[in-house]
Amino acid sequence: MSHPEEKLAELGLKLPEVAKPVAAYVPAVRTGNLVYTSGQLPLREGTLIATGKVGDAVTPEVASECAQQCALNALAAVKAEIGDLAKIKRIVKAVAFIASTPEFTGQPQVANGASELFGAVFGDIGQHARSAVGVPVLPLDAPVEVELIVEV
Repeated sequence: MSHPEEKLAELGLKLPEVAKPVAAYVPAVRTGNLVYTSGQLPLREGTLIATGKVGDAVTPEVASECAQQCALNALAAVKAEIGDLAKIKRIVKAVAFIASTPEFTGQPQVANGASELFGAVFGDIGQHARSAVGVPVLPLDAPVEVELIVEV
């Protein structure tokens, strides 16, 4: 299998710089053979890709792109903690929070923006448990936030 960052390049993607925390926390913590990331927002070069709620100002397609960016940001936080994405043995769990209108029920499809990226980059070890949760609001009015648990 090729290196995860080579797979990202094949997809036309690259790891961003680790997003600076917006409050009092760190981007990722390692304990034993697990790395837990803090929730990652869809920041690209320091700016949110979109703001607002899915089902209102944000389309499901844009929200899925946001989920993918959150996933990239989470992988950047993992890399900063462990030094090399090739050390990942398994994406264990992803949790996607989707700020959405009460009528919107497509949270799983939005979260696929992150999940499909993990599968494309890591193959079988990218297959993970997941929760996709609709919430009323997220920090900075972001439409999506993703956190990870990774085995190294």
